Amino acid sequence: MSELHLPHAGDPAGGGIEQVELHHEESDVNIGAIFGFGAGLMVVAGVAFLVVYLLFGFFDARARLGAPAEYPLAVSQEDRVPPEPRLQEHPREDLSGLRAKEDAILESYGWVDKNAGVVRIPIDAAMKLTLERGLPSRQEPKP
Repeated sequence: MSELHLPHAGDPAGGGIEQVELHHEESDVNIGAIFGFGAGLMVVAGVAFLVVYLLFGFFDARARLGAPAEYPLAVSQEDRVPPEPRLQEHPREDLSGLRAKEDAILESYGWVDKNAGVVRIPIDAAMKLTLERGLPSRQEPKP
């Protein structure tokens, strides 16, 4: 049986080449079946879409029936605001106002603690004083 599959099995010398017939597939792809399957798939998808759409409509109608009516006292309190801290309505303006206050404090003289004798001075004046006086340094121990 193995001789039937070898190309040189009939030739004892092994030198001759037999001509083998070449074949191709006689049947092609069934295009009608492929289009039929695609059409069936589209029909099933459409039915599923319709079922889900109707189901959501049913759930929406059921939720609206069970929803409680708006309380009459809540209508009269529309302008009531929540307790502090609230969200900022104008954050950019708030930030610019904060920076202006900080700059005014940093660029002016004033008391920080009058009882302890602590004052604040502008940054430019503090830098000039630091340059005049110098920074403190550690004293070298004398041998």
